[in-house]
Amino acid sequence: METELSERSVSVDILIDFDENGRLDYSKADELETRERAQVREYVQNILRKRSYLDFLIDEFSSVSVAEMKPGLKNILRLSIYDMLFMDSTPDYAAINEAVEIAKMKLGSKTGDLVNAIMRNLQRDRENLPKPAFKDRNKLVATTFSHPEWMVARWRKRFGEREAFQLMQANNSRPHYYVRVNSLRTKPENFELRMDKMDVIYEASDWLPYYYRVESVQPFIEKGLLGKGICLVQDIAAGFAPTILDPQPGEKVFDLCAAPGTKSIMMADLMQAEGEITSVDISTERLQKLAESALNYGAENIKIRGGDVREVNLGLADAVLLDAPCTGTGVLSKRADLRWRRDEEGLKNAVALQEELLEEAANMVKRGGRLVYSTCSLEPEENMEQISKFLEKYDNFELEPLDDYLPEEVLAEDKLSYQTLPHKHGCDGHFGVLLKRVK
Repeated sequence: METELSERSVSVDILIDFDENGRLDYSKADELETRERAQVREYVQNILRKRSYLDFLIDEFSSVSVAEMKPGLKNILRLSIYDMLFMDSTPDYAAINEAVEIAKMKLGSKTGDLVNAIMRNLQRDRENLPKPAFKDRNKLVATTFSHPEWMVARWRKRFGEREAFQLMQANNSRPHYYVRVNSLRTKPENFELRMDKMDVIYEASDWLPYYYRVESVQPFIEKGLLGKGICLVQDIAAGFAPTILDPQPGEKVFDLCAAPGTKSIMMADLMQAEGEITSVDISTERLQKLAESALNYGAENIKIRGGDVREVNLGLADAVLLDAPCTGTGVLSKRADLRWRRDEEGLKNAVALQEELLEEAANMVKRGGRLVYSTCSLEPEENMEQISKFLEKYDNFELEPLDDYLPEEVLAEDKLSYQTLPHKHGCDGHFGVLLKRVK
């Protein structure tokens, strides 16, 4: 009980911090055991995936509305309702008792009594819970699937309601995970032997070599394989951008907006650690982690450069990768918090920044060189519309076909771009193009 209570208590603290400061600080769980830290992440992400629906239930069973509640009470109730309804291993009485104890500990005995009353009201009606019934269709869908209304409106218009539902259901499902073997440290057949010994269930991808789909990354963390540089956790769609850039041994490559660095490390592997990769990022802290990772993975040809891409002077490269900052609407299954951090104004700001970064990246490509632009977004303004604007201004770049690099099912009809969708492809949503400087 004590361990379970601490997991829940820490999860509540992280969710409160997110509501108040817009950040997810998992360091609050550092004192817990590895399995408990993993459980905290599960709680936090799953509650964020279901937040609107949980808030709807709180409003239905509480005399105090969610809008009137402070973050402490709100998140204790969110976690406790999630525990009762979606955690099969938690009996109702345990979910209620632990909610009351956390409330008393953090907010006092009166709040504990309020939590007890709300939770027991919900428990009585558990078999016949109310369903959202709003006249506004966007609000109804947003509450049911726990996505912000602006996002729901966009996706219903773009995909149609049925496919929008499928996309949101995928975002609310347990995410798919991939690991990629680092051939600078081991061979795929040896890595498979390791996974067999670890009793890991895996499936080799037929899209890209060295990728394995796994049910969880926890065994790889517990066995220290990431720290030893044996493999890295990277969604297979995130590997498409380095694949189409196709960096060769001996080339000079720039990875812009590079942190946390998995694409740099993958490119070092593709280049057999020969040549030079300059990894640029504005975040000193994230660059430090990238430098540590490069050392672990044997990626000795990676050089670290701090600074804003729009201000650094790097010269020219054979190949440039710009994995642009974006809204991240393609990775909402793994980053449920992003849906609550994004809005339409943020989308406009992202598009403006991407345009500036893309122009800077283009100026770093030597004649005959290659430029890859990629995002983890599903929004057209950040993707093909951004590229169309760029090509109208720059006639010295041309789009290159991608069918020699990637499977047909992820390519546009003209083969000049890729776009993965979580509900169709079983991976994160990524977009990318390959541009060649022709003059």
